Amino acid sequence: MDTIASLFSFITTPVSWVIVQFHSVYGALFGPDTGWAWGLSIVSLVILIRICLIPLFVKQIKATRAMQTLQPEMKKIQERYKNDRQRQSEEMMKLYKETGTNPLSSCLPILAQSPFFFALYHVLNSIASNDTIGVINERLLESAQKAHIFGAPLAAKFTDSSDKVEALNSSLTDVRVVTAIMIVLMSLSQFYTQRQLMTKNVDTTVKTPFMQQQKMLMYVFPVIFAVFGINFPVGVLVYWLTTNVWTMGQQMYVIHNNPTPGSKAQAAYLERLYKHVTRHGKTRNRRERAIVKAIVAKGRDRNEYERKFINGLNKSGLAAQSDGTVIRSEATAAAQAEDGTPATTGAAAPRRQQPKRQSKSQRQSGTVKAAGEPTSLIKSDEPQDDAKPAAAAKKGNAKSAGSTRSKAQSGQRKGPQRPKSPSKK
Repeated sequence: MDTIASLFSFITTPVSWVIVQFHSVYGALFGPDTGWAWGLSIVSLVILIRICLIPLFVKQIKATRAMQTLQPEMKKIQERYKNDRQRQSEEMMKLYKETGTNPLSSCLPILAQSPFFFALYHVLNSIASNDTIGVINERLLESAQKAHIFGAPLAAKFTDSSDKVEALNSSLTDVRVVTAIMIVLMSLSQFYTQRQLMTKNVDTTVKTPFMQQQKMLMYVFPVIFAVFGINFPVGVLVYWLTTNVWTMGQQMYVIHNNPTPGSKAQAAYLERLYKHVTRHGKTRNRRERAIVKAIVAKGRDRNEYERKFINGLNKSGLAAQSDGTVIRSEATAAAQAEDGTPATTGAAAPRRQQPKRQSKSQRQSGTVKAAGEPTSLIKSDEPQDDAKPAAAAKKGNAKSAGSTRSKAQSGQRKGPQRPKSPSKK
């Protein structure tokens, strides 16, 4: 173990130095030999590392979304060149190059964090073995061995024997209870983080093998943590539980404020954004303007939630601009009155009065009725007595035309008959 620690001293020494610096701060508050001082030092190490990894986390989000977008194209390439593995790999690399996507970007935070995890494991293992490592000298080594977290020594493991646990001034029951609770919390936090990603922040309109892999990892990762967790010291369990909780909170923030397009989280976010914009008539900050700008730039490629958001703004008299701002639309501005008050719409708007339909007798007698005015009669130049015979004659002509039509329909032809053609015989 000393040989391995010496080979990786370039990482174990900085990690031990950071822990010692945090221990000097917390030791002045809680006491140098307490579990609070050493435990909070490990937690602070996690926070420092994760803050430094935020840029990689942003790249991971972008890479994951890009991979989700490329899944249909990747599936087509696999089906087209399923019998030619080399051509399939070439087309995949060509697709990654054209879209600027790197599949390894989604693993960057884990890969970047693994050296610190490895170094912390060796530091705590050296403390359990009563060996100095990095900047931890004999005095700090003795202080770390006295530190207990809820009755469990910092360097104790679930699989340690009773003799080794007693040498660290603790009982085997306390060590196994504390480590078991930490392992369960670590597995549950990992499961909830992955489940939150799959249920809320995945585009449900695209069904790809990538989603099936993520669902499988949702159940595999907690089992891996439970199996390997029994071999981790208590200090390493504190480190891993803290980083899981940080990841869960960081992901909740991203899902709430920058969800994946087409996901349930985006539907909830656009609903909140719509309520704010319609209430205040503008977007609040640069992030909201960037999201509105991206939705406007998609045009006809918008998904269901984005189209609903744009249509809702239009119905409310607002229009989203290409720069991400929201202004009052020209149609609403044109409908305003000259004094600046908005025109009434809906139930308050006056309905247009349609003229009433005239009866047949009114049309024949020349009756005219204007909308909203009493009925007035207009006398014709001819007397009404002459109108009755004309109407009767008109009625008689209609009857004669109807009888002629009925006779024609019965098969009797009228007019000159066409002579029959002579027989060829």
